[in-house]
Amino acid sequence: MFTTSENPLTALIVLAAAVVLVWGLYRARKYGKLGILAWLQSVVLMAPWLLFFGLLGLGIYINLATVLFLIVASAGLYIYLGKKMRAAGTDSLLQQRRSDKIKSIEETSKELGKKEAIEETSKESEKKETAEKASPTKEIIPIIPAEDIKKIQDIFGVDTFFATETIPYQEGAIFKGNLRGEPAAVHQRLSTSLSEKQGDRYRLFLVENQEGRPVAIVLPSRNDPQTTTVGQKILAVILALATIVTSLAAGGLLQGFDIFSDFSRGMVKAGPIAIGIWAVLLAHEIGHRLIAKRYEVRIGWPFFLPTWQIGSFGSLNRFESLLPNRQVLFDVAIAGPAAGGILSLGMLIAGLLLSHPGSLFQVPSQLFQGSILVGTLARVVMGSALGQQLVDVHPLTIIGWIGLVITAINLMPAGQLDGGRIVQAIYGRKVAGLTTIATLIVLAIASLANPLALYWAALIVFLQRDLERPSLNEITEPDDQRAALALLALFLMLVTLIPLSSTLAGQLLSAVSQLLAVSS
Repeated sequence: MFTTSENPLTALIVLAAAVVLVWGLYRARKYGKLGILAWLQSVVLMAPWLLFFGLLGLGIYINLATVLFLIVASAGLYIYLGKKMRAAGTDSLLQQRRSDKIKSIEETSKELGKKEAIEETSKESEKKETAEKASPTKEIIPIIPAEDIKKIQDIFGVDTFFATETIPYQEGAIFKGNLRGEPAAVHQRLSTSLSEKQGDRYRLFLVENQEGRPVAIVLPSRNDPQTTTVGQKILAVILALATIVTSLAAGGLLQGFDIFSDFSRGMVKAGPIAIGIWAVLLAHEIGHRLIAKRYEVRIGWPFFLPTWQIGSFGSLNRFESLLPNRQVLFDVAIAGPAAGGILSLGMLIAGLLLSHPGSLFQVPSQLFQGSILVGTLARVVMGSALGQQLVDVHPLTIIGWIGLVITAINLMPAGQLDGGRIVQAIYGRKVAGLTTIATLIVLAIASLANPLALYWAALIVFLQRDLERPSLNEITEPDDQRAALALLALFLMLVTLIPLSSTLAGQLLSAVSQLLAVSS
């Protein structure tokens, strides 16, 4: 019989899931019907997985047909809620437009009243009021020339963005006002008008302020991301060479010898492992760059992160151009983990299928309890073979597992890691900032048992803790399909890194045995 004391990890996972759902509902309520529908989408998408692992922890096994039915039903309900949310969003937009139109009429009436008052004053007062009326600017900005400010103000209008106030910001200006249309279409029109009047000198960002209201920010183009310097390229080459060495060292370590004691022998025996690790790393980088090229986004040289234990932690990369919107940020960010993760998963499954008595690697069966995902797949594919103390496995099993760990580490929702960028693209900068803090706290706790967690936390703090800079159009959110992919990626990250407890492992073995007995 299952008890909390027998499997505290399962209880903690269920408790954490409940806390996240309650917290999501609390945040969603303030957004009204749209917020509740968005929260329900997250619930129905995660429900099959939470139900499967929750019941498994209680010793109740759901057969494959039921799991597939739950996933299909969840996807159908998710799409249905998405349609309801878009319909509610359209109604909300129409109401907002009506409200803005009424407000515009009221503002026009006030302006007419002011003009009548001006006509009744002295000529000197009339000139002063007319000068103030000519521009909505409340404060002169010394950074941008006055003539440029006037030209920039001319791009706004009642059918795009009705600017009411200009505020200094860094080397540019913030224009507060009312958005009068779809953010993507408005940003395109404003950017085109700005380019026609000012050429390539300024960039226009459409973002939300602290009150959640849309604002336009104009900054000089000299603040655009810089290209990789010569010094940085040299550092990237040094780190790549170091990663080659650590990949070979990791291959030797897995086979129980030191490559530096006999380098020629080490190259031959550890070389295939190192090549497999680098295949995952290169697939990850190629995935990023193919999608970036599709959107005409430049990415700088990768900075690979060497480590003795698994060869590499992946790589750090930075954008060398501004991103047009959050959808592009999501697509580029998830492309790398998707490419590396699919390759790693394929190698893992192939390795498990090819494993047989006499395979190159002989590992303790308890090793498969280090990951829920790997342990579950191993027990489904290898079945009762994992009941032995030592298990013979094909090298692809180890390479695929290492690749999944590298992918999962980069999917952690922190800073400018791929996971942090994915969270920022789907949920916004505020949520991404909170998940960064939460990730660092979890890594700090995990470092008490695994020094690698402390190493990775230090790298995040010193190199990747800052969020990605805002996109040019920060208001338009990615679609439902991308939100679903984001949740799936974060879920796979968790089940890759969270260990499979002994109780849950035994239940999986029992379930697999029952399936084999029934099928035979």
